[in-house]
Amino acid sequence: MSDEVRLAFAHPSDRAATMGVAPADRISLHDYIVETEIGAFQQERGQMQRLRFNVAVEVASATGAIADDVDRILSYDRITEAITAELAIERLNLLETLAERVALRILQEPQAQRVFLRIEKLDRGPFALGVEIVRAKDDLARSAPDQAPAPRPRVVLVTDTALAAPDLAARIDDLAAMGAPLILCAGAAATAPQATTEEARLQIALLSADQMAWVLATQIGARVAATRTEIDWAMRHGQISVWAPAKIVLDAVGGPATVPADPQARAAWFATLLGAVAFMVLDGTP
Repeated sequence: MSDEVRLAFAHPSDRAATMGVAPADRISLHDYIVETEIGAFQQERGQMQRLRFNVAVEVASATGAIADDVDRILSYDRITEAITAELAIERLNLLETLAERVALRILQEPQAQRVFLRIEKLDRGPFALGVEIVRAKDDLARSAPDQAPAPRPRVVLVTDTALAAPDLAARIDDLAAMGAPLILCAGAAATAPQATTEEARLQIALLSADQMAWVLATQIGARVAATRTEIDWAMRHGQISVWAPAKIVLDAVGGPATVPADPQARAAWFATLLGAVAFMVLDGTP
């Protein structure tokens, strides 16, 4: 496959000389550079870095005359829009994840048949680090169940007083019976260790929030979910989940500073992120 990837970005005459048949029609985007925050290492958090995209899309040949009609071809804008849309959803750790999502989004275009995609980091040293993938229409079909929109949940903040209420499990059951998938958020811990730096305070606060999620989940027999994948899976399978916020907050587009630190405001932010049908606060009042 490496020769095929190389030829995808080569001159059409080079491809034709090796394929034995006329190469497929394609459109391409070369050296498209954007700045974003991405990376699995701690030193990459809070830092913008440049990514360079090279994309070649094999397209189905148009039936009939194109007649100089932009609606009959795959517009270059759809490629850049796919990149922008995926970068706006959440902060990612891996180029591999970004490449997969961009390629599958492009393949949703009716004309797109196969995508060759190369993404490179330009600011990690005096070199470029990158990934190259190839995805075809069949890959889109296989991923369809995961690409389907997730159900819209009901997000509920469980306060400290509600957590201590003897009828908590029964009240959670009542909420679950209201129809929409139920995602619970825990309130703040009573005390947390103090730190002298902003980064340390953030990490300790989020660790405390995750611990409270486990306390709540254990008390009511629910699942703890830390990622969108885990949350979507729980919703699709009719299971109540308790949100452990650290990962999603740290990976928020724009950085964790854009997410409210107050547990109730953070839970409301999370409900908006998921497009929840409702956001509620469950306190100790019967």
